[in-house]
Amino acid sequence: QVQLVESGGGLVQTGGSLRLSCTASRSIFSFRAMGWYRQAPGKQRELVAAITSNGATNYADSVKGRFSISRDNGKKTVYLQMNTLKPEDTAVYYCKAVDASSWNDYWGQGTQVTVSS
Repeated sequence: QVQLVESGGGLVQTGGSLRLSCTASRSIFSFRAMGWYRQAPGKQRELVAAITSNGATNYADSVKGRFSISRDNGKKTVYLQMNTLKPEDTAVYYCKAVDASSWNDYWGQGTQVTVSS
């Protein structure tokens, strides 16, 4: 069973920055893609950013130019650097990994990000 552990969430003021980390229990080479999703109260979960095993990235339009996703294969960790945060970025952020062989999805437990105005 794969475990994904997120960290780095918290409370920040508008315009501030946070870096989220997602550490996997096994090599992230075994995933075809990893990504960050978020879910605000009363809203559907949405993709924020994703990175494939070969390093290709994809971002939601709402975060382009402000957020950056990266990976450290040696540390089995994917990061989400979030800059110029806005109140509308407030949500629970989840890490997701897609198994390269089975296409199974694995999710972390989520980390709360709150941006105060």
